[in-house]
Amino acid sequence: MSELKTLLDPISKFVATLDASDPQRCEQALNAQFAPNSDAVKKIREAAFAALAAGTLCNRGEANLKYSRFEKLEANPGGCSIDAVYMDDVAGPAHTHTNGEFCLCFADRGEATFEDRRDTWIVMAKGSRHFPTVKNGRMLILYWLPAGAVAWG
Repeated sequence: MSELKTLLDPISKFVATLDASDPQRCEQALNAQFAPNSDAVKKIREAAFAALAAGTLCNRGEANLKYSRFEKLEANPGGCSIDAVYMDDVAGPAHTHTNGEFCLCFADRGEATFEDRRDTWIVMAKGSRHFPTVKNGRMLILYWLPAGAVAWG
C-alpha cells in the first residue's frame, strides 16, 4: 500500500490546487496532468488492483459494492481523504459532495461505466448530490474528498 500512497501523493497535491466549483475545468486539468493512459496512471491502476487482490483495498461491504478508506485526511499531503470503491453493476448510497469529489475510474470487467463514462477523471461539483452508479460491468474508483467532507444519506 505504501507504493500506492507514493503514486497518489502528486495527485493529492494537485487536487488541492483545483476548485470543484468548475468540474469541467478540473477534469481538463486532471486529464492533462494525469491522463488515464499515461505511464503514471497505469502504475496507479496496477498498484490499486494489486492492493484489491491482496485484500488491503475495498475490503468492506457487500460482494457487488466493496469500499475502504485508503488515506485519512490527516495523512494526506493535499488535505484530502482518499477512498476507494469497487462496484459491480450497482448504485451506491446517496451522498452530497460538500467540497466536491475527484474520481479516478478504472473499468475492470465488461463495458463498465461510472456515471455513464469509462476510464477517466470525473469531478463532482461542490454541493452536488448523487447515487454513484456503475453499469455494464465492474469498476474500481479512487476518489479524493477535499477536507474529507462528504454528507451521507
